[in-house]
This record gives sequence, structure tokens and C-alpha cells, in this order.
Amino acid sequence: MHRENYINSLRGELLATVAERLTPIALRYGYSDVALETNIKWRPLVLVLGNYSAGKSALINEFLGADIQATGQAPTDDSFTVITHDGSLPSDAPVRTTEERDGKYLLNDPEYPFEMLKKHGQRFTSHFRLKKVNAPFLRTLAVIDTPGMLDSITERDRGYNYQEVVGDLAQLADLILVLFDPHKAGTIREAHISLRDTLPTRTFEDRVLYVLNRIDECASLIDLIRVYGTLCWNLSQITGRKDIPPIHLTYSPRAAAESRDSFRKEAAYLPYLENQRDYLKQAILRAPRHRLDHLATFVETHSERITHFLEALTGYRKQVRRFWLRSGFLGVLVSLLAGTVADAGLLYGGILPGLSPALHVAVAGGLSAAVMALWLAASLKWFRLRFHRRQLKKIDALTPLDTQTRRDTWQAMRDIVYTYLEKTGGRFSGKTVSRDYAEVREVHEKGTREIREALSELASTANGERPPTAANGPRVRQVK
Repeated sequence: MHRENYINSLRGELLATVAERLTPIALRYGYSDVALETNIKWRPLVLVLGNYSAGKSALINEFLGADIQATGQAPTDDSFTVITHDGSLPSDAPVRTTEERDGKYLLNDPEYPFEMLKKHGQRFTSHFRLKKVNAPFLRTLAVIDTPGMLDSITERDRGYNYQEVVGDLAQLADLILVLFDPHKAGTIREAHISLRDTLPTRTFEDRVLYVLNRIDECASLIDLIRVYGTLCWNLSQITGRKDIPPIHLTYSPRAAAESRDSFRKEAAYLPYLENQRDYLKQAILRAPRHRLDHLATFVETHSERITHFLEALTGYRKQVRRFWLRSGFLGVLVSLLAGTVADAGLLYGGILPGLSPALHVAVAGGLSAAVMALWLAASLKWFRLRFHRRQLKKIDALTPLDTQTRRDTWQAMRDIVYTYLEKTGGRFSGKTVSRDYAEVREVHEKGTREIREALSELASTANGERPPTAANGPRVRQVK
């Protein structure tokens, strides 16, 4: 009970840190279109990706213990389906779908973290839905089944950007399963794009599990080894990695019993791989345990990125100040030169003869002031615009990029900084930026350190130590 209270306390502190200290700044500068905490406030998520024949729905049905998702050799479901728990029925009730909702409900109900998916349009909304199921497997997590990846289909055929949707869901997910089948071991075009481009930029490697499914359809152990080797080769070519991550082997006995293509009766190797199926199931069930680590990583990542974003804006303001100092200095020189020339012309050039010395000075001074006014007007318009365009062209010089970590963070923020500067024309409050920078930097440097210390205290409870009480729990919000 103490440990559970501590976990709930820490989770509440993390959500409060994001809502109170990061979200207002993220919304102010266009870093995010929705409140950041909407992405992390719901239950742990497991995202299931794969070819149309990889057996995603069959494997989900196996875990749930009922035929919740339609299955088949051909594409049977082209929707993104969020499957979550319904605890309203008795524990001994048969597992079934108790409620279904459409995409509009999912995108607009604040209980769910999917508001950011509205940008994908009406066509996507019609292919997005919710199922509530009374399966014990879902008590601590939710599963997202996805449309099968294909070779020839285009984004125009789907009516929405499939890779962008997958990327957004990958950001939300605590665990991502990428399924392959023995017949198409990593050769689908959309799978190439997802593994090479989408997932590496939207999530972390340790959240992705590769799964070779439907292994019961391999006629022999030699056949399985051949398929496994082919998949390893294909993954090395797609990801560009020499160290291929572990590939989990599994199948659905329920689906195998109904499949004419299954060689299960002749596949004497299958009993030796039962532990693989159990290990994969346990890995999925451990997703909630990783939730706090992922929340801490979420705070660290976004506070670091927003800090870098504001640091770039601060760098821009410094360049603006230098521009005005240079412009003002040159303007003074030009106006003084104009006044001197005018005074010399009045004295020695015979211009307006008969003026008294006092009037000479007044005329020269007035001309000098007029030149200065014209100079400032030109600086405010033409010179300022020219300066702004030049800064946008060399935007990488606004912030130091002396380490790989900073270069990686800048790569994620560069376009957002460019868009903000272009939208505002470089006119924003330097005082506000400085205040926000100090706030987010404190969260990044001090708040995230306290979060990791709290997680270390929590980890110590797994070694038999007495967990801290909620009253003595983390103090992330109090960092000021």
C-alpha cells in the first residue's frame, strides 16, 4: 500500500509539473498545439504495428482470451482501434466487447489523450474507434490495434497520412510491438518507412519490440531458422544497425487451431518455444511498470527541448540588440556628417547668406536630426527586414551546437524555432523569454534530478526496503 501510494503521488507530481510549468510555455510559443499533459495523463498504452498478414488481431485476441478483433489472411480491418478495460461487469463474466465508440467521441473526450490527432482530418476520424472489453489482461493497460501495412497503398488512397498517425501514437505509447509473419518477413514498403524514418524520430529504441508471429506456419525448425535469418537480414538493411535487437517468437494457438495453413501438428519444435510466448506476454504486462520512467523521460525531453528553443530566441534577441547598437551608432555618424556638411555649406558655400551663427547651428542641427530620423525609419523597415532574413538563413548560429546531445535536440527544435521567428517577424518580448527560460531550465536541471532521485527510492523497494510514504514522497512541484 505504501508503495502504491508513493507511485500515485509521484505520478501526480509529474503531471502537475507538466501542466503548471511546461504546458503554458509550450502553448505560448507554438511548441505544442495541445496541453502537453494530455499525452501522458491516461493509462499505459501498447501500440501494435505490422503487415496486414502479421497476425496482429489474432495475437491481441489470444491475450484477451476472446475474438474481439476480426482476423483473416486478407486485410480485415482498416481502423485504428483503441482497446481498453471495462471493469463494470463481474469478474467471472465471459470476455466480450461491452461498448464501442467512434473517432469523434475519442478525439473530443478529455479523458483520452488523443486530442492531438484531430489534425489528421475527417477521413482519419472515421477510421478511429474505441472498444471497451472486460478482459483481465487490460486492467492496467490499453492496446491500440492498427491497420495492416501494405506495399502499394498511398497516402492518397488512405485519405490521411498513415506515417504521421503512427508517429503520433508512437509518442504516446509505452511499448510498441512490430509484428512480422513468416511469409513477408520485413519486406513491406510501409514497414520500411515506419522502421527507418517514423519510429526512430518519434520514440526510443527500448520501447520497440520486434516479434516474428505465426511461427506455427513454419513446417520445420529449419524453415523457422531460415525465416528468422531472413528477418534479421531485412531488419539490418532497414534500420542500418549491425546489432539487431532480440526478435520474439510467438503464435496464437487459438488462431492455429482454426488455420488450414498451420503445421502445428508436425511442428515438434513449438513446445520448446512456449517460454517465448510467455516472455512476450510478460513484457507487455510490464508496460505499466515502465510508465513512471517514461513520464520522467517525457519531462526531461520536453524541458530540455523547450530550454533549447528559448535559448535560441534569447540568442536572436542578442543579435537584435547588436543590430540596433550598430544601426544607432552608424545613424549618429551619418547625421553628424550631414550636419557638419550643412554647416560648412552655410559658412563657406554662400548658401543662405546673412544668417547669424546661431541660425547656422540651428539649421545644421535640424538637418542632422532629420537625417537621423530618416535613418531610423529606414532601419525600422528595410534594414530590420534584411537583418531578420539574414538571421533566418543562418539560424543554426543562434545557439551553440558543441555536443552531439545539443545537436540532436536542436534537430528536433530547429523547424519550430524557424516557424516562430517567421510568424512573429522576430518581434517578441525578450523579458518574457528570459523569464520562461529560467523557469523551464530550472525544471530541466533541478526538477528532473529530483524525479530521478524519487524513482531511485522507488526502485529500492523492489530490493526489500521499506517504501517511502506518500507524505515523504517526491517534491517535484515545489521546485521554485
